[in-house]
Amino acid sequence: MNQNKKDLALHDKDTGSSEVQIAGLTKKIENLSKHIKNNKKDKHSSVGLLKTVNRRKKLLEYLKKNKIDSYKKVITKLNLRK
Repeated sequence: MNQNKKDLALHDKDTGSSEVQIAGLTKKIENLSKHIKNNKKDKHSSVGLLKTVNRRKKLLEYLKKNKIDSYKKVITKLNLRK
């Protein structure tokens, strides 16, 4: 588990909480963005990036609506613009 996931996990074996999922999706988005910069014609990865961004957006909206303190913590830890 990378450092951000460990910081946001609710307990030692936490893999499914919204916070940990958002951290994983953020890492995936960073990797896909780098890949797409190098491979501009790879349209399948572009679609995958869009889906990943939208999934993270939905999870962030859920956190904002239901756990505002956790939402603020995730935004600051992952350095997201909101």
